[in-house]
Amino acid sequence: MIIVVGSINLDLIATVERLPGPGETVSGGDFSTAPGGKGANQALAARRAGAEVRMIGAVGKDAFATEALSLLEEAGVDLSRIGRMHAPTGTALILVDSNGENVIAVVPGANGSVLPGDLSAADLKKGDYLLLQQEIPLQTVKAALRHASEAGAVSVFNTAPFSAEAAAFIGEADYVVANETEFDLYADALSLPEGDRPARMAAFAGRTGRTVIVTLGGEGVRAAAPGEAISVPALKVKPIDTVGAGDTFCGYLAASLASGLPLEQTLRRAATAASLACTKEGAQPSIPPATEVDQALKG
Repeated sequence: MIIVVGSINLDLIATVERLPGPGETVSGGDFSTAPGGKGANQALAARRAGAEVRMIGAVGKDAFATEALSLLEEAGVDLSRIGRMHAPTGTALILVDSNGENVIAVVPGANGSVLPGDLSAADLKKGDYLLLQQEIPLQTVKAALRHASEAGAVSVFNTAPFSAEAAAFIGEADYVVANETEFDLYADALSLPEGDRPARMAAFAGRTGRTVIVTLGGEGVRAAAPGEAISVPALKVKPIDTVGAGDTFCGYLAASLASGLPLEQTLRRAATAASLACTKEGAQPSIPPATEVDQALKG
């Protein structure tokens, strides 16, 4: 079982010819809504990868909640532990200009109500996999890592978005997943020895005894475990929309690890899924099913 403790949002997306300056109003073009939030995205990815998934999070008692949960419900993710709060459902307000540049304002809403006391609902057991991100209170993330360790569960911690405070406890996760920029910032915060990124990854793995995984966009992914380094290329695709690719990677990573795949095969499967996610629009709609990923792996 994959248990995801994380954020659930509804994305509100408007297109504009150009992004407005301070105090300026510009005319918009298209408007759309889409389920989002890193926690929900990763839960859906793990489910489409073939895993049984339980989501721990919170939404409001508003109309946005139904749409925010719609694709998770359709996919069969266990939503029985989702809290219904008086705070509004989390939202991301997104403006996208004609060049594809965007500005985003995230309103956490009910996501800020996911507290350490809610972790009992996760019902973690030995052999479960816990998947975390940082769009809920950090105190909850830290408590969840400890909760997983005590239960004998395996923790997978996606360190996005970056938070300097998290440097104090990322070494408690069994698997740490970061992009290039995030890892470099954490490496500095942790005072890892100077050197290139692979050397600093090896230093992190040696110091903590954990596995660190750094996603490299179109260049693939690199992992460092104590005494081991693995590099896997990305699938060559023509990207249309890269939003949600990182979350697709994390969901497939957790699901593939839980299925017993060796790390190198897990990384290859997760990287392939993330590449395929870039060929479609939208964070959740673009997450590929396992059949599509496994067919791509066969070549």
